[in-house]
Amino acid sequence: MTTISMDEIPFVKMSGSGNDFILIDHRNGGLDASVLDAFVAGVCRRRLSVGADGVILIEPSAAADFRWRFFNADGSAADMCGNGARCAARLAYRLGICGSDVRFETGAGLVRAQVNGARVRVRLTDPRGLRRELSIAVEGRTLTVSSVNTGVPHAVVAAERIDDLDLPMLGRAIRFHPMFAPEGTNVDFICPNPAAGGIAIRTYERGVEGETLSCGTGAAAGA
Repeated sequence: MTTISMDEIPFVKMSGSGNDFILIDHRNGGLDASVLDAFVAGVCRRRLSVGADGVILIEPSAAADFRWRFFNADGSAADMCGNGARCAARLAYRLGICGSDVRFETGAGLVRAQVNGARVRVRLTDPRGLRRELSIAVEGRTLTVSSVNTGVPHAVVAAERIDDLDLPMLGRAIRFHPMFAPEGTNVDFICPNPAAGGIAIRTYERGVEGETLSCGTGAAAGA
């Protein structure tokens, strides 16, 4: 176990549609880069620390209102997170870093957002790398999977129903499948939801290594 000694670090805890994050105003620095991954993994542990799906650092930018760095709960870096982007935009607005129209740098490119009170809309980066109806062998069965990058990679599986899926098992098997090596993929299971006029979705998130209550880039991939 890595022991980390740091001064007290102010943070904000925010939730975007059930995705929860620890956000830190890091414009003046303060976090030791050499132990940052261990720090993130430590503070994201549920029941033993603050607990979150990820950590967001808000930093200065010469090209936009701010730059973010996003880390999954296991300490790994990720380029983009839809719900995290909404939380970051709202916090930046509340801190006076920007107005209601927000632009910020991410690993996936420049992201734009609009803040309207407690509601935030984000324009995700354009999807790329669409591959449709790939056949892969998973846990003794053959699944049809489509993949697309909506800021981060997603594999999408259409099913008749998703309520009774063994999502931890299937999600993990697809997430680490050789087809998506070496970086792996997030995994979304979708099915029609006529009552709501759209789709129902469950997501296994890479870096969280489990199901999350929501995933913005996963919703875009599923759509």
